[in-house]
Amino acid sequence: MNQPTPVTTTTVWDPLVRVFHWSLVLFFFTAYLSEDVSDTVHVWSGYAVGGLIAFRLLWGLIGTKHARFTDFVRSPRAVLAYLKAIPAGKAPRYLGHNPAGGAMVIALLLSLTGTIVFGMATLGAHDQAGPLAGTWLASFNDHTLKEIHEFFANSTLVLVFLHIAGVLFSSLHHRENLVRSMIHGRKQRRDNDH
Repeated sequence: MNQPTPVTTTTVWDPLVRVFHWSLVLFFFTAYLSEDVSDTVHVWSGYAVGGLIAFRLLWGLIGTKHARFTDFVRSPRAVLAYLKAIPAGKAPRYLGHNPAGGAMVIALLLSLTGTIVFGMATLGAHDQAGPLAGTWLASFNDHTLKEIHEFFANSTLVLVFLHIAGVLFSSLHHRENLVRSMIHGRKQRRDNDH
């Protein structure tokens, strides 16, 4: 009689990555939704996002294996090859981020950084407040800076929805709950993992 193969799991997302991820969700949406409601909440949520981005950049250099950029940042060619394998059902499973997920992390970090920088520049130009007040960047027209800030914020929102779609697709394709793994940090280890 064949014995079922025992399921082995491993920690993929360390506690700091998980706290960063869910805190970023909370503070980004708080900032996004409070823009026309409360300047104070909007600004301080934005600062929180900026602090989280700074942490993630550092953790991407010195953090645990799957948190490091070297683990998931791939070349554009590798990302395209992965995306081409999806329709054929041949996209391999990765224990950490797959190449498309890694590209999404970088896109989100860049878009969020643009949102934060131009938000602080807008605050500096309009209210002469914040860390960029009196700087070269805050010397531009505050309406123009606000438009750029809103462009990056809306771009980030689009990326968030694409990220969610990718997580749902990958969860279905590989028969695993990626949202749950970002809560408890563990994933099932399989023989063909990359």
